[in-house]
Amino acid sequence: MNLTSLARNRGLRAAFVLVAAAGVGVIFWWRGPNWGQVGDAFTVVRWEWVVAAIGLNLVSVLVRAIAWTIVIDQALAKPHPRFPLVFSAFSIGLFANAVLPGRIGELARVGVLTRKLPGRNGAWAALIGTVFAHRLFDLIPSLLLVTYALLTAKVPHWAYTSLEIVLGIGFGLFAFGLASARRHSRPVLDELGQARRLVAMARQGLGVLHSPLPALGAAFFQCLGWFCQLLAVFFAMRAFHIYHGLPAAALVLVLVNVATIFPLWPGNVGLVQAAVALPLIAYGVAKAHGIAFGFGLQAIEASVGVGVGTLFLAREGLSFAMLRVMPGAEAVEMPDEEEAPAADRHPSKKALSAAHLADREESDAAAKPRRPPSRRRERAP
Repeated sequence: MNLTSLARNRGLRAAFVLVAAAGVGVIFWWRGPNWGQVGDAFTVVRWEWVVAAIGLNLVSVLVRAIAWTIVIDQALAKPHPRFPLVFSAFSIGLFANAVLPGRIGELARVGVLTRKLPGRNGAWAALIGTVFAHRLFDLIPSLLLVTYALLTAKVPHWAYTSLEIVLGIGFGLFAFGLASARRHSRPVLDELGQARRLVAMARQGLGVLHSPLPALGAAFFQCLGWFCQLLAVFFAMRAFHIYHGLPAAALVLVLVNVATIFPLWPGNVGLVQAAVALPLIAYGVAKAHGIAFGFGLQAIEASVGVGVGTLFLAREGLSFAMLRVMPGAEAVEMPDEEEAPAADRHPSKKALSAAHLADREESDAAAKPRRPPSRRRERAP
């Protein structure tokens, strides 16, 4: 049994998630805080700051959906999906990422959008590529945020290695994205393995990098979305009476994103609280207070994704169970090799062959001699 079959075994994955979750639970029980003090921290929450943080998270979702719309417009031929549809799909993706393990939300938003684009050959492949490109633009604000945190925040010694690894991986992925966008070749994707298909589809979605103005627009809105998230963390700290500046908020936001890169179970509950509480100890925040803030911050961030995502899930007529069966890269319907993103400019190979076959049938029919119509003799009365 190879690694691929092991990764696809649902039983093994479920067992791994249960063991990991049980391990986190044991650590919280053994070395956890005073849970009475955790509960007391919620009795003095300033709810006006909570409302402000939720509003900023909603603005962050809106502007990041605008960035994805710009990427989609560069990858798909006209007519382009309108922003309300893109925002709906993006919100459902956030909902799936919040309540399901893995990155199911990335496929969920593609699936929702593809349902509204019937008859578009290769739409799945192109949209999955746009998701990769959209995530690539996340690297710009995330790298800026990591650099800002390293230069200004009280970073614990154990976190330096993690942040340096994140910086290295981020620069590597960004360089890979730029290099891939410069390649205009279109491989026969049906002949590739799953990993290489993902890479090829990512290149299709990187078409936005060929146009400087749309690329700058997408990068701007992604940076704006991250800035709104930073302010949301800052306001949430005020709600829990943690009065420290933006450097502390930046450190919390960075470590929360590091803790959720690989969502082993829904929300990575436990890991997120540890990633929030441990760095705040350097700022004089008690462990119980930091754990309470971690739960509150995760609830604030999830309220937008789960709340808005649930509304759009009902609007699209989808169920929670349907999100769990989204197809992967191996099931994606690929476009023809010679089909360009603007399909109306260049006829596909199938269209040319069909036209040639029709012409041939017409010429064969014209070459055949026609039989004269038979006349029946009329009988005399």
